[in-house]
Amino acid sequence: MTKSEGMKVTPYETQGRIDYDRLIKEFGVSKLDETVINRVKKHTKDLHLFLRRGVFFAHRDLNWLLDEYEKGNKFFLYTGRASSRGSKVHLGHLIPWIMCKWLQDKFGAEMWFQFPDEEKFFYKKDVTFEDTEKATHEDMLDIIALGFDSKKTHFLIDTKHAGIMYKEACKVAKKITFNTVKASFGFDESTNIGSIFYTSMQAVPAFLPSVIKGKNIPCLIPLGVDQDPHFRISRDVMPKLGYYKPAILHNVFLPPLTGIGGKMAASGQMEAAIYTTDTTKEVERKINKYAFSGGRDTIEEHRKLGGNPDVDVSYQYLRMLLEENDAKLKKIYDDYKSGKMTTGELKKYTIEKINAFLKEHQKKREGAKKIVEKFVWK
Repeated sequence: MTKSEGMKVTPYETQGRIDYDRLIKEFGVSKLDETVINRVKKHTKDLHLFLRRGVFFAHRDLNWLLDEYEKGNKFFLYTGRASSRGSKVHLGHLIPWIMCKWLQDKFGAEMWFQFPDEEKFFYKKDVTFEDTEKATHEDMLDIIALGFDSKKTHFLIDTKHAGIMYKEACKVAKKITFNTVKASFGFDESTNIGSIFYTSMQAVPAFLPSVIKGKNIPCLIPLGVDQDPHFRISRDVMPKLGYYKPAILHNVFLPPLTGIGGKMAASGQMEAAIYTTDTTKEVERKINKYAFSGGRDTIEEHRKLGGNPDVDVSYQYLRMLLEENDAKLKKIYDDYKSGKMTTGELKKYTIEKINAFLKEHQKKREGAKKIVEKFVWK
């Protein structure tokens, strides 16, 4: 858990302006530098915009993972989504999932996707299992819509797959003390014991394929940096059980529309996020009304002094997710900074890009309803 000078980053709450350089130091992760990115490129031939533009900024043991891959020991991918009543998938959630899809395509990797349907049940007083079951189904549609290979992608639902997961989780739990989880997550005497046990279940998919196949297989976990505390604990425990530590790729947060620190929210600040089920009109309204602008107060002042794309949310959405073309992105940056492009024009282009993306995503999401069971681990 990191909480200092207004910045708070935990698996359950993120606040303030995020200093990623400081997180690298405080979490003890390694910067995703040009050397390791070029090692990835040697195998993939090209680079995803997430790697070209620093959307994934840090890692744990990626060099080791590539060493293993080059020896012929192929890795599998693992990430997850904890569903809850009232929460919906937004554009920020898609970043690690899109990265997993790209890595699956480039490395032929199996993908294990965990749905810890008990997590929000433990952590939120008013959430029932009926809530998490419905939300899990909806979230599955968004993941399938990204185009994962059903033959290489396996959905694990904690309560459904407890038979294969629980014994392994017990082995993890036996190696973790209450003092460890208390220090990592800020638990106290009022924390229910389900919450204390939960991180043991989250660790299981990082070595479950090794259990199933009877051999040690490397694991790579792309995820938001706020989830790192869970996997610091997992990485400490897994060698004690005879398994590799999972390698990790950390992404930065897609900012909320308001641009005021933290990350885009799944629930609560509904107007601060773009959801995958938003209509074209909702996207237009949200961007025009709420997207923080780096422009000047008047058109005349903007034309004269230019805008600041580095704080402009519309530009950041293009840079981090929506605009694949590097040359076009640079032109937008330069035109906005010089004042040639106005805030209104930048917002209009961003709205068009979001709606084009969502139109295709929603079409595939609808089609996903027919094939969900193909992805659920049997």
